[in-house]
Amino acid sequence: MEIIQSLHNPKVQLWRSLKDTRGRKEHRLFLVEGTRFVQEALQSSFPIQAILLREDYEPKPALVSRAPVFHLADHVFQAVCDTKTPQGIAAILSPQTLPVRGNAVLALDGIQDPGNLGTMIRTADAAGFTGVLISPECCDLFSPKALRATMGSLFHIGITISDDFLTLLNQYKQNGFSLLSSQLDGTPFFERSQIRPSFILIVGNEGNGVSEAVRKIATHHLCLPMQGAAESLNAAVAAGIMMYDLMRFSSAQ
Repeated sequence: MEIIQSLHNPKVQLWRSLKDTRGRKEHRLFLVEGTRFVQEALQSSFPIQAILLREDYEPKPALVSRAPVFHLADHVFQAVCDTKTPQGIAAILSPQTLPVRGNAVLALDGIQDPGNLGTMIRTADAAGFTGVLISPECCDLFSPKALRATMGSLFHIGITISDDFLTLLNQYKQNGFSLLSSQLDGTPFFERSQIRPSFILIVGNEGNGVSEAVRKIATHHLCLPMQGAAESLNAAVAAGIMMYDLMRFSSAQ
């Protein structure tokens, strides 16, 4: 078994570059870490380019069956991975997304925190939403922090990263979807009415909210009521509350 020992190895240099958005875009690759994440990747339709193993890691045969396997010395594996204590296995994948289908969709308008982005995708998956639309102003879905926050949900739920977010939302609107803009000056969320069976919940930038252009085309403008002294909620927390309540309402109809 040959073990890659050098940080100057060309493959290692490429893998290390995937920690940065520039490297991921240049090579059209991204890295996932950990046994569970690699298992999720192997069960998905995402093309897997390589499996990386720390020299002391003993994988199950099923984890090393779909792609070339590379064994790395501990210091090399540490340098490639983003986490401080990697589990000993990682995978290199080509970025793709599953198609968005169904009638319960989350739209993310300019989300900047990768933890929020990944958490909202994971929550949409858990709540039963059928897809996620991501504006070009959002942070990178394939960054290590965003990927970890999804906990593998990008392999389960349809995602569209749109270059023309406004046009895409308008297309959904023309196809009979309600567009629900979440904003601080909206109608109280739990008093909402006349929402169609097909809907898109739009969550905006953490600091500035939903963009003005998107607000103008929304069919509903909604806010979560807050009884305490807090001025606002974390975007991912607010999105989670609204998603679960929308799905509860939909299932009751």
